[in-house]
Amino acid sequence: MARLVTIFGGSGFIGRSLVQHLARRDWRIRVAVRRPGQARSLQPLGDVGQITPIPAKVQDPATVRAAVAGADAVVNLTGLLYEKGTQTFEAVHVQGAADVARAAAEANVRALVQMSALGADAGSPSAYASSKGRGEASVHQLFAPATVVRPSVVFGPDDEFFNRFARLALISPLLPLIGGGSTHFQPVFVGDVAEAIARCLSERGTQGRIYELGGPGVYTFRELLTMMLREIGRRRLLVPVSSGLAALPAALLELLPVPPLTRDQVKLLRYDNVVSADALRLEDLGITPTALELILPTYMDCYRRGGRYLTPRADSRHTL
Repeated sequence: MARLVTIFGGSGFIGRSLVQHLARRDWRIRVAVRRPGQARSLQPLGDVGQITPIPAKVQDPATVRAAVAGADAVVNLTGLLYEKGTQTFEAVHVQGAADVARAAAEANVRALVQMSALGADAGSPSAYASSKGRGEASVHQLFAPATVVRPSVVFGPDDEFFNRFARLALISPLLPLIGGGSTHFQPVFVGDVAEAIARCLSERGTQGRIYELGGPGVYTFRELLTMMLREIGRRRLLVPVSSGLAALPAALLELLPVPPLTRDQVKLLRYDNVVSADALRLEDLGITPTALELILPTYMDCYRRGGRYLTPRADSRHTL
């Protein structure tokens, strides 16, 4: 019988890619999400009956236990970029991760992969990074063999980074370089993250380990925005803004239903987001990281003037 995996948060950006990778490996897949109807679009990615959306909330231990029951493996991809109402970093990244790990241990699940983030640190001044660090600690305390993956900025169609700034570039004559634009990132392709998780589920030698996932290149925030503007063929003024000054508009923006920037995100932008020198990485899983330059043009082209089939103008390669 095919192996069964439960994926919490499987309808999201990384989850959709992971479902594809696991379906190709003949896993039976439960996609555990708050609104199963939103995950039905995943079912055509596998054979009939291979992918099943089920209702579950990581803040509800009873639904977590039901989703995990009988599974051979569990992946927890749930995460927040900002807090709203009961959806807090503490509730999802810490308590929710603990409830998933506890349920996996009680169900004698063979493998558990916990999605974290580069920069996860219980002592971080960022509430996001601190909650990710404490979540990791809770998971390992309750399920010692759990594998943790910490990606840098994840890129690919529907990503939260490049698409956000490309949309902003359509309506704004300038883009802010928070912290001066010197913060370093190591963007990683969503397909490589999904492949890494798939291998962690299958290879016992990965259990109990932490993998930091980054692409082959390290870029400053300024370099990433410049690359994005070149791909969409638009010239925009890149304006350095200090972290202190950026926190002022962020305090207002975070009141929006979907805030484009929060004060906690401003704090995160003060710190480099790159793989540590001594960390286990994609290469340790036998994966060659995919270059940003190969993938970005395949989905930024829709933001060009006139549509995706027009080549960017040559003079768009130079931002002010």
